Amino acid sequence: MDYFIGALKKYFDFTGRARRKEYWMFILVYFVINIILVVLGLDIISGLVALGLLVPSISIGARRLHDTGRSGWWQLLALIPVIGLIVLIVFLAQDGHDENDYGVNPKPGVSA
Repeated sequence: MDYFIGALKKYFDFTGRARRKEYWMFILVYFVINIILVVLGLDIISGLVALGLLVPSISIGARRLHDTGRSGWWQLLALIPVIGLIVLIVFLAQDGHDENDYGVNPKPGVSA
């Protein structure tokens, strides 16, 4: 839950880097919240939550892509049906680089 709260604290922060664990834990909590709301029949509230978490989702995605050495604009691949989404998931799942244009590696214990 700390990763989810941490991502919300960086609501409009599109700079820096995010570790894989930080990104995927945010996505996991995001989906669990939405699934619970849909199962309870609160579709409108689920839509409002999704709308409210749109910007943090984009910002943490951009920071995750920065960790892999890519620009946050690569998220636009999701607009390409199937193939774009698969390529984007592969990019998001890759390990981060030691140091790149977006800063030092956020993984503790890794010397840059």
